Formats: sequence, C-alpha cells, structure tokens
Amino acid sequence: MLSYSRGPELPVRRETLYEAFAACARRLPDHMALISRPDDRRWTYGELQNEVERTAGGLLGLGLRPGDRAAIWASSCPEWVLLQLACPRIGVVLVNINPAYRALDLGYVIRKSRIRAIFHHSRDIRANYDSILQEAIAASPCSLELDIQIGGDSWRAMLSNGVDCGDRPVDPHSVVNIQYTSGTTGNPKGVQLTHFNVVNNAWFTARALSVSEDDRLCQTFPLYHTAGYTCSSLVSFISGATFVIPSPMFDPRATLRAIQEERITIVYGVPSMFIAEFDHPEFENTDVSSIRAAVVGGAPCPVELLRRMAERLGTRHVYNIYGQTEASPGITFSDAGDTLELRTTTIGRAMPNSEVRIADVLTGETLPTGEQGELCARGYFVMKGYDDDPEATARTIDQDGWLHTGDLAVMRPDGYLNITGRAKDMIIRGGENIYPREIENLLYTHPKVADAQVLGIPDQKLGEAIVAWIRLKTGECAKECEIRDFCQGKIAHFKIPQHFRFVEQFPMTASGKVQKFRMRQMEIEMHQLQKVAEIQTA
Repeated sequence: MLSYSRGPELPVRRETLYEAFAACARRLPDHMALISRPDDRRWTYGELQNEVERTAGGLLGLGLRPGDRAAIWASSCPEWVLLQLACPRIGVVLVNINPAYRALDLGYVIRKSRIRAIFHHSRDIRANYDSILQEAIAASPCSLELDIQIGGDSWRAMLSNGVDCGDRPVDPHSVVNIQYTSGTTGNPKGVQLTHFNVVNNAWFTARALSVSEDDRLCQTFPLYHTAGYTCSSLVSFISGATFVIPSPMFDPRATLRAIQEERITIVYGVPSMFIAEFDHPEFENTDVSSIRAAVVGGAPCPVELLRRMAERLGTRHVYNIYGQTEASPGITFSDAGDTLELRTTTIGRAMPNSEVRIADVLTGETLPTGEQGELCARGYFVMKGYDDDPEATARTIDQDGWLHTGDLAVMRPDGYLNITGRAKDMIIRGGENIYPREIENLLYTHPKVADAQVLGIPDQKLGEAIVAWIRLKTGECAKECEIRDFCQGKIAHFKIPQHFRFVEQFPMTASGKVQKFRMRQMEIEMHQLQKVAEIQTA
C-alpha cells in the first residue's frame, strides 16, 4: 500500500477575500466582529465593514490601483485587519512584512516586492520604525512612493481624502497577498497567495473547527504570519465569529486575561506560546472553562505538550494543524470525530480537496506506508509561485503540481501522518541518521523539562555531535548527568546528546519559531569549532 491519501471532495468557494467577509457582514451586521483590547476598540460586523470601505476608498484616493502592491510592516492592530480586508476590495496586493525586520531585510523586501506604499507605526517598544525605513530606502532606488503612519496624520489624511469604491470586480484567482519567508537560508522569498488559495483554506479550516458566530477566537499568531492571516483572522471573518486581539505582540499574561474576560472559545498558538501560558503565574487562577478548542501549529509540537494542552485547557478538541506558507498554509488537520489519541499523536490527514503523499527524498517515488520520506502536497492551496523567482518556484513545485515541503513524514495505512523532522535538520553522526524530533519528544517527558531543542554541531571524528538545549520548568534545577541517565535505555546510545545546555529561553523569530541555525552558530563559537565547520564534505 502506497503512502498516498486524498481528502474529501467538497464544494469550493469562488469569492474574493473581501466578498467572503462582506457576506458575513450582511448576515450579521450587529454581531461583534473585532475586539482590540490594547486600545479598547470594538466593532460589529456592520461597523467593521464601514471602516473597511473607508480604508479602501482612502487607498484609491492615494492613487493605488488594481495590481499595485502595498506593504504593512506592523504588529497586530485593528488597522492591520482593515488593510487585510480593504486591499482585496479594490484589487491591491497586500505585502506582509515582519515587524522584526530591520534595514537590511526591509530594504530587500521593499525592492523585491516593488511596493508603492508602506503602512507602519512610527515607533513602538521594540524600534523606531521611521528611522529604520529611512535607512532601508537610502541604500538604493526603489519603487516606494507613499509612507503612511498608522494612526498618524498621514493615515487620517488618507481616510479624509478617500473616494467612493463603487463596483470593482476582482478575479478570485489573482494574487491577494505576498508573504515573505523568514530567510534563514538566504534572502526572503515572496510567497504569492491568491484569493482562491486563502479563502478556501480558511473555509475548510473553519469547517474542521465547526466555527460559527457563537465563537470567539483569540489571536496569538502574528497577523503578518500566514497562520495568523488565514487560520485565525480569515477563519473568524468568513464564519461570523468574534476576533479578539489581546496584545500587539504575544504576551502570555494578556492572552490569559483575554481568555477569561472575553470568554474565548478557540485559542491558537505555536508550541512555545502554550508553554509560556501554562508556566505563567496567573494560569492557575485563570478561568479557561469557555475554551472548547485549542489549535497548535507553526512548529513541531511534542506529543506530551498536546496531551498537556488537553488536560490543562479541559478539552479533548486539541488540533495539531500542519502546513506552511506556500500552502496558504493548512495541509493536514484532524477530523472533528477523532479520538484524543489521534489528535495528540498525529498531524491528522489531508484536508478537503487536496492530496498528500510521502516521496523518496532521492528518487521522488511514492513510498509504501510506514516508510519515512518527504511530505508532498497538491491541491487548491498551493501558492501561485515565489514572486519573480521562477527557479526557486520550480525547485519547490514539480511539473505535476506537487509542493515539496522539505518535511520528513510517515503515513499510516489510515492516511494519518506523523512529522519526523526536517530533511535539513537531520543529524548524521558516525554514519547514523538521527532525527532531532525523536530526542526532543523523549526529553519533553522528563518531569523537570519544560521544553527542549536538539541540533547537530560539527565534529571532526563523527561528522556531527548532538547538542540538547533544555529549558527547565519554573523552580526546577538539573544536571547533565541526570538528563543523560534519563535517556539511557530509552533511545539508542548514539542518539543520546553529547552536550547539554540549560537555558532560560531559545532564540526565536517574532512569530515564535525556534531559530536552530542561530543556536548552531552559538554552539560553534562556544566550542571553538569554526575551523571544523569550514571542512567541506562530499
């Protein structure tokens, strides 16, 4: 039996992003749509639609036209939502820029994406964005014409000088959003997503979660990230749910207070966010009884954490969504009727109207069930391509339309999948292939361990050595020998880390993903392995 599975065939939606939102606004004009707790703004669907129309008219007044590109470079805020919904109203492509980007990355994205306008705050607790932008555009010429400060005079002037949007047909198969990858292995690449991609991915995600106007979704994924853009924000606005922004950037305390005070029913997060919430002193006194579902994604999630989520949040409806930006992003999901065991030990199976298979990394052939290979996906959700980069697109999407994820996985006979690691993260020690996630899952079961990350560093004799970074639970202490002894007899001897490092936190992206490449660089410097790292291998 081959490792191939197809999701159920369901009707697809052919509206634009704005049209899908507007349908909800017409149906539920008086229902609460958006709650922004930092500035206490609360809009019903009717009010939100009016604000979106004003914003779209303002964009037209600026001279932006269908096909033009406008960037948002900001943390989560109501204006982010307005631009997310207003740009599609008039056919403008919204370019998401990570607010953690500084002059070098920002300048690259501005030039690569050919944006005409950029929207950003003047400054916040993290940075002076005005000065960073000036530094970015001073380096070389670019197409940027309009610099609009969110909440500032230029934003108010834009709204004041808006024009009537009128009837402006937009092709659902046109690009609506460009999201830039993190660029950890080179310059960021612009993932082009269409209305058809994101509307249907949000719709099928909402269907899997049974989202309705009775739900309140807590936004923790950054809105510039595809999970925040599609899986939480759009899921809410095309289902009639209430979307709650607890803080501009993830804050466990603000999230816990939003859960209790706004009676949140669905909470999202990457694994590190849930860990931070559970470890926060206020968690024990937070009323989480309103939560009916918890969704984790954006990074590999240990089985033990999924079980802990179900226990501490009091719901068996724990969903481990798997996807990537190039897939809009959801690829697999659990079914509503799945047991807790299935939810916590797999990433689910193919979403509707899509196919997944496990391919031999070298030959590309579909492998038998139970064998490890690269997870490939095909369907409505596959990006249009990387912006102005046909070579990179061809390396990622093959001639048969399969998206090559770069993730290693195993498919069960019933079509459910397990992610076993990243192909590029595989450690080769003395000729043995070692997958960090297996070791991380074991370390996570230690009663003192809150989180663990495993990576390989250069070793002149064995090729690579294994390092485990461990963050202990609050108030705990441990020694290397204790953790090493815990591993003895549970995994093969060659999988037991040679080095352990106890840390208070891991280097993270702004979206909460662990940056193993930075950890590896730090280990190389601490162990003085620069020369070993430079040794070339075949």
